Amino acid sequence: MNLRYGKEKTGMEINCESVIDVLMPNELEVRTSGVEEVRRALEEPINSKKLSEIVKPGEKIAVITSDITRPMPSKTVLPEVLGELYRAGVQPEDIKVVFALGSHRMHTEDEKKYLVGEEVYNTVECIDSDARDCVHLGRTSRGTPVDIFRPVAEADRRICLGNIEYHYFAGYSGGAKAIMPGVSTREAIQANHSKMVLEEAKAGEMEQNPVRKDIDEVAEFVPIDFILNVVLDEKKNIIKAVAGHYVNAHREGCKFLDRLYKVHIREKADIVVVSAGGYPKDINVYQAQKALDNAKHAVKDGGIIILVASCREGFGERVFEQWMTGAGEPCELVENIRKNFVLGGHKAAAIAMVLEKCEIYLVSELEDCIAAQLFMKPYKSVQAALNDAMSKLGAGSRVIVMPFGGSTLPELME
Repeated sequence: MNLRYGKEKTGMEINCESVIDVLMPNELEVRTSGVEEVRRALEEPINSKKLSEIVKPGEKIAVITSDITRPMPSKTVLPEVLGELYRAGVQPEDIKVVFALGSHRMHTEDEKKYLVGEEVYNTVECIDSDARDCVHLGRTSRGTPVDIFRPVAEADRRICLGNIEYHYFAGYSGGAKAIMPGVSTREAIQANHSKMVLEEAKAGEMEQNPVRKDIDEVAEFVPIDFILNVVLDEKKNIIKAVAGHYVNAHREGCKFLDRLYKVHIREKADIVVVSAGGYPKDINVYQAQKALDNAKHAVKDGGIIILVASCREGFGERVFEQWMTGAGEPCELVENIRKNFVLGGHKAAAIAMVLEKCEIYLVSELEDCIAAQLFMKPYKSVQAALNDAMSKLGAGSRVIVMPFGGSTLPELME
């Protein structure tokens, strides 16, 4: 079997009799894809007028899209969205494309150009969100400060782009998440994410999820005029697009995602081999953690997860690194996050909660000493990690393989 690893693939050999299942996306009939599907969604908005009927000439438009840590194909989607704006008479100088950084690092200019394509980059202003330049608009009913990047807060119209995939405590990505946490302050993100410790804050949960409810409420302070979200297949091709109302269109996209990526399993495995899905989902440990969180639903207590993730950029976030390197044992991280929620520390606590359930073997480009600081056993070869896991748990160990762990969500059949 070959698994995605950074921008390449890495292989392993395994006895077929040991494998319970290989969790691939479910097969669905796809009638349109790529640019054609984006155009269809723009022509058939959900509970909304067409974008070209919403905006007016002279209005200042903020188009919020994902940063480089997300697989959102902005260079495919943006030209179609901009085309709608131009048809309404909006001029390029009245449009700002805003990369929603959340708590992530700033882009280089080359990265911005790569994300949107050269033509868009040279036609409209493309900027990173900046948590140091925000407008305070109030607080949600759950106490989260609504502090929004000034060019977004002061725009006449806000259009949110994004891809929909499972999120380990917000339920799903996409929708209003482009605003919160996308273009919010660290304090605001911390307040929202602090609800991750609640039972209903989990992947695939929407209606009772306190984190998602808080996210959607932010739109009452900073209205979202239109969204365009996409669902990608395992090759990062657009196979579904939804456009229109920021809640109704988003929920339709989530339903499609469930049909595609929620995978039923008959039993849990002793060993789960999971790839984050390659670049950019395994660009650093901070991002690859999502695959680890999905994999925990498929492993038995006392089992082993083999996480296959390049992590070329290391930890990926300063506070996360400080928490991981400063803890003597994983239980400290869980105790600390319950006492004092800190953004960045939440990812460390999430890893610690997986470690309470099972061991983690990490196949990465990290130095062994760094992997050890993550409380994971380091490997450079997935084959070596698998051999050791089988040796430890026994030759009769049962294995589940998740080639697209950042996307697929295992669900145990009743």
